[in-house]
Amino acid sequence: MATERGPGAAYHMFVLMEDLLDKLKLLSYEEEALRRHNMRPLSRHYFALPTNPGEQFFMFCTLAAWLITKAGHPFEQPQEYDDPNAIISNVLSELRSFGRPVDFPPSKLKAGYGEQVCYVLDCLAEEALKYTGFSWKRPAYPTEELEEEEITEDDAELTLNKLEEDVAEEESDNEEDFIDLSVLKAQTYRSDMNDTAKQEEILQSTTDAAEWNLEVERVLPQLKVTVRTDNKDWRIHVDQMHQHKDGIESSLKETRGYLDKLHNEISRTLEKINSREKYINNQLEHLVQEYRSAQALLSEAKEKYQEGSGGVTERIRVLSEITEVLERVKQETEEKGSSMTDGAPLVKIKQALTKLKQETIQMDIQIGVMEHTLLQSKLKEKSNMTRDMHATMIPEATVGTY
Repeated sequence: MATERGPGAAYHMFVLMEDLLDKLKLLSYEEEALRRHNMRPLSRHYFALPTNPGEQFFMFCTLAAWLITKAGHPFEQPQEYDDPNAIISNVLSELRSFGRPVDFPPSKLKAGYGEQVCYVLDCLAEEALKYTGFSWKRPAYPTEELEEEEITEDDAELTLNKLEEDVAEEESDNEEDFIDLSVLKAQTYRSDMNDTAKQEEILQSTTDAAEWNLEVERVLPQLKVTVRTDNKDWRIHVDQMHQHKDGIESSLKETRGYLDKLHNEISRTLEKINSREKYINNQLEHLVQEYRSAQALLSEAKEKYQEGSGGVTERIRVLSEITEVLERVKQETEEKGSSMTDGAPLVKIKQALTKLKQETIQMDIQIGVMEHTLLQSKLKEKSNMTRDMHATMIPEATVGTY
């Protein structure tokens, strides 16, 4: 390709193959294509890795023909012994008819696997989905219910009103398990009044300490207050921000040491590389000069060779022209020599002379006949004139007697 590909380009065909498999499942290829030919379903990387080239090529041809037909273009299902080149040419022509670019040689598809095979099938699957009216929609993510967290009294900021509301709610949910704070406050108020009334009296407890501890342990779980906090509270977000900040700072302290160490090592390595490079350049300076001089001599030799090759080419052209002229002269010489040694023209000349003689004789005879006929006509005309002259010379007396 014209553009440079990144390091992840080698794994692009695996992603393309997974997308192709999803599109084939949307088109129900297992029911419509595979069961008809008794084939197994495709794996995630079937066309991305070489397993059985013959089987993979036949599977490619079968799926391509089915997808083209699914996209609205009738396409004959290829057989196992058909010409692979003809099948590939027909598939690529159909792909171009959909307006898809094909910038790779057809021989890439003969192997039956690879990025080009996945590309062709993926384009045909997209055209089939378009023809069937399928359209991709945005994913709908399920709403996750946030878990309710319990925080202790040290982390919660409580007010008296909120505490009373929470206690009232808990009393309405389970009146048997919690103590009514209003009753407790009334009792406390009465006890305070009693204390103020009996300030001078000394109270002495008659309750056993062990029983008191057991009662405290029994009532202690009921006295704990649980507050259900909202995760959208800004205080929780602030606490989380402080926690994340502390974590980042602690991690940064550890990481900065490693980064500084790595920076120092890289700096030392670069200094060593620079020093070695300078040393090598100094040691190989004469070799570099020799290499440059050799390069100059080589360029001169190449120029001379080009000049000499140009003269040789011109001389070869002149030689070819001279050879053509020589061949033409040889051909003319051979034709003249063959005409001089051949007796056929002489025989033709003799035959022509004989024919001319015969024609001359015939012409002489015809001329003689014509002269004779002309002479006879002249004599006849002369005799007629003589007779007419004699007829005019008869005497008039003789005429009168008659």
